Amino acid sequence: MSQYAAILGHQPHISVAELAAATEGFALTGKFQKMVALFDASTNMDFEMGKRLGGSVAIARKIKSSSGLTLEDLPKIVANETKDLKGKITFSLRTYGIPPKELHTLYRDCKKQLKKAGRPSRYIGTDRKPAAAVLLHDSGVLTGEHGAEIFVIVSKEPLSGSKEELSEPEVWIGRTVYAQDIESYSKRDMEKPARDTTVGLLPPKLAQILLNFGHWMVQGYGLRVTGYGKTNHKPETRNQKLTVLDPFCGTGVIPMEALLRKWNVVASDLSLKAANACERNCDWIRKEEKILKRDVESVILKHDATKPFPLEKLPKNLRPDLIVTETTLGPPLASRPTIKDAQKLKTENEKIQAAFLRSAAEVFPRVPIVCTWPVWYHSKGQIHLEKIWETLHEIGYRATLPPGIESDVKDRLSLVYRRPDQFVGREILLLQPKK
Repeated sequence: MSQYAAILGHQPHISVAELAAATEGFALTGKFQKMVALFDASTNMDFEMGKRLGGSVAIARKIKSSSGLTLEDLPKIVANETKDLKGKITFSLRTYGIPPKELHTLYRDCKKQLKKAGRPSRYIGTDRKPAAAVLLHDSGVLTGEHGAEIFVIVSKEPLSGSKEELSEPEVWIGRTVYAQDIESYSKRDMEKPARDTTVGLLPPKLAQILLNFGHWMVQGYGLRVTGYGKTNHKPETRNQKLTVLDPFCGTGVIPMEALLRKWNVVASDLSLKAANACERNCDWIRKEEKILKRDVESVILKHDATKPFPLEKLPKNLRPDLIVTETTLGPPLASRPTIKDAQKLKTENEKIQAAFLRSAAEVFPRVPIVCTWPVWYHSKGQIHLEKIWETLHEIGYRATLPPGIESDVKDRLSLVYRRPDQFVGREILLLQPKK
C-alpha cells in the first residue's frame, strides 16, 4: 500500500467517487480543507493512470522516508529526490498551509542545498502561486526526467479528520506524479472538427469519470459480460480492453475518450447529423493520437435509443461490455425555468428514459449502465426525475455507488454534477442489472 494526495476538481464529491472506483485498495484517510483528499491505495498511481482520471487536478505519492520530518528537512528531500539526475535540476514546491514569506525562504534553501551538492538548479512556481500544469509537463518534472515537484501540506488540525488537538502542525510530504494536461483537454474540447453548441456540451473530464464508473461496475460484477448476457471471462487488470456503447453519442465526447483508453466503441444517435459528427471526431482523434482501426474498433450509426438496438449491424466480436452515455437533458435553457415549465420537461424526459432502459434491458440484459439524467433548477429549488425509479425496479436495474461514497440526493443512490451558473444539472446513475 502507498499513500497519496489528490487535488480535487470543482466537484470534490464526484472526484473522490471516481478515485474510489478507479483505484484498487482505495481507502480515504483524510482531507485538507475541501480541496485535497488523502488516501491509501494498492494501485500504482502513476502518470499514465492519472491521464485517465477526469476528477483529479494533480496527484502526489507520499515519500516513504518523510514521516516525522519537518519543513526544515525539505531542502534535503529535494536533493535526495533528484540525486540520480544529470545536468541542471528543475524543481517545484506545491504547498498548502505555508505562508508566502516562509515558502520563499524554502525555495531559496532548496536551491542552496543543491548548489552545496554541486548541482545547478532552477525552480518553477513562486511563493504566491505553484507552477502551472503546462510548465510541469514541459519541464520534465512530472516524469522525473529533469527534476521533481515536492507536494507539502502543513495542517494545524489532524489530517485524519479526528478532533484531537495537535501540539505541532502535521506535515505531509509527497512527490507529484501527475497533473492534468489542460492543453490536451482544451484541444479535445475546442479543436475537434465537429462541435454543436446548440446542445449541452459534455466536458471530456466528465466523460472520463463516467467511463471509470463503468469500468468499476464491470470489474465489480465478478465476470465480464457480453451483450448476449453470457459470461465470457474474468476481468484481467485495470487496463483490460472493453467495448463501450454510447446510444446518445451526440458529437462523440464519450466515444473519443473511450478510444483514447484503447477501448472499442459502438456509438449511435437519433440524429444522422450527430452520428456523422461523432464519426468525424473519432476519425480526428484516431489521427491525432495514432489509434489504428485494426487495434481499436468502432462502429457508429444512426439509431433511436428508445428502440431495441440492431445487433445485426455489429460484428459478433463487438458486443458491449458496458453502456456509458449522456442521455437527453432536454432543451438548453437560457434562463431559470419556472416550476411549471420544469415539471413539463420532467414528464417528457421520463418517457424517453423509460423507453431507453426497457430497450437496453431487452437487448443487453446483463450489461451495466452509467448514464446522466437532467436536474432542473428553478427559483425555489430543484426538480429530479421521479417515476423512472419505479421503472428501474420493474425492469430489473438497481442503482449503486462505489464503496464509501454517499449519495448526493436524499433517498436515492446518485451523484449530481452541476456548475453554479447552470439551470440544468446532471444526475449521474450507476445502474447494475439485478442478477
